[in-house]
Formats: sequence, C-alpha cells, structure tokens
Amino acid sequence: MNLQFNRHRRLRSSETMRSMVRENFIRKEDLIYPLFIVEGENIKKEISSMPGQYQFSLDQLEIEMKVIAQLNIPAVILFGIPDHKDDLGTEAYNDNGILQKAIRQIKASHPDILVIADTCLCEYTDHGHCGMIEHDCVINDESLELLVKTAVSQAKAGADIIAPSNMMDGFVAAIRAGLDEKDFENIPIMSYAVKYASAFYGPFRDAADSAPRTGPFDRKTYQMDPANRLEALREMQSDIDEGADFLIVKPALSYLDITRDVRNNCNLPLVTYNVSGEYAMVKAAAQNGWIDEKRIVIEQLTSMKRAGADMIITYFAKDVAKWLSED
Repeated sequence: MNLQFNRHRRLRSSETMRSMVRENFIRKEDLIYPLFIVEGENIKKEISSMPGQYQFSLDQLEIEMKVIAQLNIPAVILFGIPDHKDDLGTEAYNDNGILQKAIRQIKASHPDILVIADTCLCEYTDHGHCGMIEHDCVINDESLELLVKTAVSQAKAGADIIAPSNMMDGFVAAIRAGLDEKDFENIPIMSYAVKYASAFYGPFRDAADSAPRTGPFDRKTYQMDPANRLEALREMQSDIDEGADFLIVKPALSYLDITRDVRNNCNLPLVTYNVSGEYAMVKAAAQNGWIDEKRIVIEQLTSMKRAGADMIITYFAKDVAKWLSED
C-alpha cells in the first residue's frame, strides 16, 4: 500500500518527546495566591464552601506566609474583612485598616513576595456593593473618589500592585491620577478590566462577607453580561487607554474565548482569575472520588495559559506549587 498521510503520533511517542514539543507550561512564576484577612487573634477559619481555604488573623497570616515563601509562590492578592462596615466603606481607606496592616506585615517579613491589593469597597460596605448607593442605585463618579482614597492608602501601606475590581466606569483613570498625585507613579495597576456578573463567585462572597445586602441584590448594573463578547474588547481598550499595566479576565474557565480575544488585541501582561466557584466544584468532585484532582487542575490551568494568560490568580496555587516541586 502506498498511502499518503501525516504521522502526527511521531511527536507523541514518549514522555520525553512530548515534553520537547509541549507548547504551554504552568510555572510557579505564573501563580498568584488569594488570601482573606480578618481582624482578631488566633483565627484560622476554614471557608465552608471552599475546602482548604481560610480566613486568617494577622498572627496566623504570618504562619501561612512562611508556607507560601517556602513554596516559592511569587505573589499574593489580599482581601480584607473588617469588623466594622458602613455605607461608605470607610475601613477600605483607613490607613490602619485590616488590609493595610496585612500589607505592612507581609512586606516587613517577606519583602520579595509581591503584594497585590484588591481595591474595592464590597468587603467594607454594609450594603455589600462595590460603590456608593443612592436611591437604590450604585452611583459611579462619587464612588471613584472613595476608590482613589483606597488605592492611595494601600500604596502608602506598601502594596506592590493595586488591583481595582469594582467595575466603575473610569476607575483606572481615576486611580492612576490619584496615585500619581501622591507620588506613587511607579505603582502598577492590575485592572479587573473584563469582569462578568458571574454565578461562579458564590463561595467568594462567603469568604469575603461581600454579598449584596441592600439596594440592587446583584451587580449586573456594573459587572458585564455573561452573554457579551465584543463588550469585553471595549472594556479592555478603555483600561489600556486609561493607564492599566496588567489586565484581568474574570472568571476563567467559562471565558477562555474572552481571554484569547483580549490576548489577540493587546500586548499587556494578561491575568486570569480562576474563581471560587471553579475551585469549589473541583474540590467537591475530588472529595467524592469522582475525578483526579491533580490532573484536572493542571489541565484547567494549562487551558488558561493556552488561551493567552501570562499569570493565573488561583486558590490552587499552593497545591500546584507542591506538584511542580514533586515533578
């Protein structure tokens, strides 16, 4: 027989061969680990909907940071949960607030680990929204003033990167101007540029105590419609024009097409957020013995890299770092 066809399997014939031609890799340098910080002492409280994830008081945070440093995870993103909440989220921009204390503590003991500050109001407001509320509506421009104060306070505490997640119009421009005015022109902005009003955030709202409580009971008036694709490019371009240094697409798995669209249309470092619901589903299935957790997680994170992500915010960061060390 004289058949003519391509023998693609030649490049799959052994693990060594497959490794040589592999196109995408997960590295420790790609990982950003989220942490939830609460006030008090001796608190390490597991989040019921996120097995293996905890709320930490500052004394327990230092123990966790030593583990993170030993695993060579290069960056953490911090979410603060204050004891006191009000309609203006004043603890978000309190220079002695829980997040600011955590930033100072980490930078003092682990100066080489990048600290990313989530810049939003939802964890700090008694209504649970990312901006100010007036007549049951989240108002935009007045909220920007509070977000600028929050970003400046976080930068003063020593944050390496400001990561605004609020999805107000003009938030990157406002925060960039506010940081520059206070001589923080060298602090980069990692913008949640493309953030959808997703059902995958449910466990996070348990972790950060940030579910909407009054006014509109969802965030659909400021986060994006999951049905929209072209809108992501408009949001992306606005943040680029306003001075963003990194772009985030959130969530990850149901939005890999969006990650690829953003990658194809910009040259900034691109981050995907492997969110709480994506984490919780894998953990639940693994605990029931239905899946191979390690293989599933590596495959999912590889899909994010293949779609164009440079970095991944993921609750699996510690697990992945351990697996990479073992391999």
